[in-house]
Amino acid sequence: MINAPHSDLTGMQLVRNPHGRLVLTLGDGTVYESVVPVRAFPIAAPTEGLSLIAADGKEALWVAHMDDLQPAHRQLIDQELAAREFVPSIERILKVSSFSTPSTWELQTDRGLTQLVLKAEEDIRKLAGRTKLQITGQDGVQYRIPDSSKLDRHSRKLLERFL
Repeated sequence: MINAPHSDLTGMQLVRNPHGRLVLTLGDGTVYESVVPVRAFPIAAPTEGLSLIAADGKEALWVAHMDDLQPAHRQLIDQELAAREFVPSIERILKVSSFSTPSTWELQTDRGLTQLVLKAEEDIRKLAGRTKLQITGQDGVQYRIPDSSKLDRHSRKLLERFL
């Protein structure tokens, strides 16, 4: 594997400035203000392939595996990603308005009760086999089901009508 020009984590420092933005200092002393973490594969491999993007839009640092980061740096990046990535996990499907689309779904998510409008069955994407799903609502919000086989029986029954 060929390393990217700025993929050396040795001596790297990452702090939050007084304005709440991330500041990256590389081992060679190069400083990047207001870096933004971006996952290369946010769904398939969320802990592999992370780019810290500088304010000018160019990559400041490539991190092959987030586990290689110091715990304090990993925590700052996780906080920043959590603020930017809003993908609720569906815990239960309480009710659907109809079994044809568009339909309104009443959901229990890890963020609370909500509704989503499913425009078309194509808005349900199978990510890994048949059990890991991503569902996009009419408003563009994406929901995930980490493992549909772990949903309760009622939720699985409703979901199967759309798969």
